[in-house]
Amino acid sequence: MRSEKRDRGLLPLIIAAPASGSGKTTLTLGLLTALRQRGLEVAPFKVGPDFIDPGHHATASGRISRNLDGWICGEQAVRASFSRGCAGADLALVEGVMGLFDGASGGSDEGSTAEISRWLNGRILLVVDARSQARSAAALVKGFVDFDPRLQFAGVVFNRVGSERHRELLEQALGSTPGLPPLLGCLPRRDETCLAERHLGLVTAAEGQANYAALADLVEEHLDLDALLQGQSLSRNRPGPCQGPPSIKKRVRIGVARDTAFCFCYPENLEQLEAAGAELAFFSPLQDLLPDNLDGLYLPGGYPELFLDQLAQNGEMIGQLRAVAEAGLPIYAECGGLLLLCEGLNGQPLCGIFPAQARLLARRKALGYREVSFSEATPLGPAGTVARGHEFHYSELEMPPTITRSYRLSRKGGVDLGREGFRYKNVLASYVHLHFGSNPQLAENFVSFCEKRM
Repeated sequence: MRSEKRDRGLLPLIIAAPASGSGKTTLTLGLLTALRQRGLEVAPFKVGPDFIDPGHHATASGRISRNLDGWICGEQAVRASFSRGCAGADLALVEGVMGLFDGASGGSDEGSTAEISRWLNGRILLVVDARSQARSAAALVKGFVDFDPRLQFAGVVFNRVGSERHRELLEQALGSTPGLPPLLGCLPRRDETCLAERHLGLVTAAEGQANYAALADLVEEHLDLDALLQGQSLSRNRPGPCQGPPSIKKRVRIGVARDTAFCFCYPENLEQLEAAGAELAFFSPLQDLLPDNLDGLYLPGGYPELFLDQLAQNGEMIGQLRAVAEAGLPIYAECGGLLLLCEGLNGQPLCGIFPAQARLLARRKALGYREVSFSEATPLGPAGTVARGHEFHYSELEMPPTITRSYRLSRKGGVDLGREGFRYKNVLASYVHLHFGSNPQLAENFVSFCEKRM
């Protein structure tokens, strides 16, 4: 029987691991799909600055997946985002990032899955890659359980178990070691259930969702899902609810690029624009023209490099984009959106708003947290405005020195990374994906800037 939905203060189940590549996403997608098939409404979340995993979560669960990042947004914003995301859900499921204690610092849990688990009083399901180990796996689990006594563990799942005998050895190892959480399952090695990868990580949900049913079958067959759910029903001391924003009168109309090529956008960025009075008009740069009667444009990141031929075929949209930029329409672009505004990418002509040629590299160009300080006024705010986000790309571009740089970039610890945030008229473009939750004034600033241009 379906449980009564709880709109307030769920305690999350946190899917964590000792390291990246242990199987967090495999387990998360299997759980989301299996629980949905059981009739449960599951609110998904992702720790850290990631767009691809949340896209998979949303497809598997049928709900928006939100990022929870302690370094970018801070505790208050994380709690608010979690509360909003839990509305109407039976339970909350959070996929961690990297290893459980890995984050922005080697000396603390800042920016880590452990930090989010502490803040939300979550219970951790530790998924361990058990290849090439047996009793040693119990020692590894014990180290993680004992490392921070403030954390709560719901259980352990061993992944990539090679045989029935391997499973028996793992069960014996965990069962003979005092003080460890229960073993809730052993997932066998099955290469056919693995999601394919490309240069920015996994393929997007549009390409990978065919595997979800197989992952759900894997979870139902090899996990004690009933025991896991029973443990979740015992949660107490839930954090309080977050009130949703009141109905806001629309002040401006902002076009937002959204399709398989431009799909990297934090939900909170869009929600905060709406809360500030923006009517959002979504369009596909791959196949649509710009929406009518726009007061501004938001071009998020994504994979434009995979769709260059299709973009080139939509020459009328590219011409429109060039024309509205010349006419002074406020435009904010991030990463893939920046590439769209360049003269070309890998030799393929694009909008040419910025006289820069971009090229895709075989190796990663940039990855990490970024703090942005505005050195001059921009459509997102006045000089001195500070916001946080992340940078992750395999491309580089040659931007002429005559193009204005409006950002001073730094990474954690205040390490100066130079000038960025390219400006042309009312266009602001950057490789940095800003999270508006790091500075809620950004959305209001952009809406006000667009309103003044009306």
